[in-house]
Amino acid sequence: MFSSKLRLFVDGRKTVFNFLAEQISPTDRVIWFHTASLGEFEQGLPVIEQTKKDFPKYKILVTFFSPSGYEVKKNTSAADVVCYLPLDTKRNAKRFLKCVNPEIAIFVKYEFWPNYLSVLKNKQIPTLLISGVFRENQVFFKWYGGFMRNALNAFDHFFVQDENSKQLLNTINISNVTVSGDTRFDRVAEILERNNTLNFVETFKNQKLCLVAGSTWPEDEVLLIEYINNDTLGKLKYIIAPHNIKSVEIQKLKKSLNKKVVLYSEMNETDISTYDVLILDTIGILTKVYSYADLAYVGGGMGTTGLHNTLEPAVFGIPVIIGKNYDEFLEAKELVKLGGVISVKNANQFKEEINYLLDNQKVFEEKSSLNKNFIVKNKGAKIQIGCYIRKLIK
Repeated sequence: MFSSKLRLFVDGRKTVFNFLAEQISPTDRVIWFHTASLGEFEQGLPVIEQTKKDFPKYKILVTFFSPSGYEVKKNTSAADVVCYLPLDTKRNAKRFLKCVNPEIAIFVKYEFWPNYLSVLKNKQIPTLLISGVFRENQVFFKWYGGFMRNALNAFDHFFVQDENSKQLLNTINISNVTVSGDTRFDRVAEILERNNTLNFVETFKNQKLCLVAGSTWPEDEVLLIEYINNDTLGKLKYIIAPHNIKSVEIQKLKKSLNKKVVLYSEMNETDISTYDVLILDTIGILTKVYSYADLAYVGGGMGTTGLHNTLEPAVFGIPVIIGKNYDEFLEAKELVKLGGVISVKNANQFKEEINYLLDNQKVFEEKSSLNKNFIVKNKGAKIQIGCYIRKLIK
């Protein structure tokens, strides 16, 4: 009654089987990708697009668990059919797979639904996990995790992001594992090849340096607000893309800033070149906005909601700042270790790091190069996975 997201979660699944019956006929050849939410979809997108290119006569089905993924990508051109995955019951799994009858099933990162995996195994449908990440604290590696360990036996092959994941799987006698890296590197590398032009951002910057803060939460915004409000020199312009774009939260953020602030939704009413802060109360343009950034802050790391994608700004060869909580994000750990990404614990450290970067051009350029080269070095996972898929489908 009180959660619009939960209502979408429930209502969206009520019509799935009727929808699939309309979209997929018994003669269709189907390749099924399952992603938890928007982040996993973006992670799997390079492989989805490559598979669609390699097998144009097949229907590409993409399913989502979360409304935040489905609602944004339900009309994506990357797939032929997009829907929710019905809840993981034996009845649903059997009915879904009878209706879809995929020739191959591909799960992205960490979606493990025992009933679906059991039916896939019984029907001898090749099943892959791509961009997988395993950690020692997961149930698979506990003494009581036998049921979930058995579910992993449904996978024909695991493409994991790092050597640690491979070693952990080896400890439970799973050896059909390839360390292919993270498909997000391929995804962000492709961003450079597209048209990222946004004339309004160029107008807003007005030839000044710009800090872009992406996917921020209130905990992140505390740092930004303090720095912006105390920026007496006016060296920077600021673009903030909050994770939550509800009007109440946007207005709260706007009122907390003592600079000239304009919202994306208000841009047509004014000359935005005279403003100090632009708040993006919209979705879908952040990656393009990052192309105009001179440095970036990526949100999620100051709280416990989870760090957002540091690779999206890093690919443009700029220094990136994040919060203190990033241990579960492999690429962030690597980039912090390399020095291209800077982790801060509080507003004072945030201020010190930005000012240091602005005052030291050589350090600024070194961190920029580290990030750009890191992307180039680590892309290529989609090639390995694509080769494996082509061998499976004759």
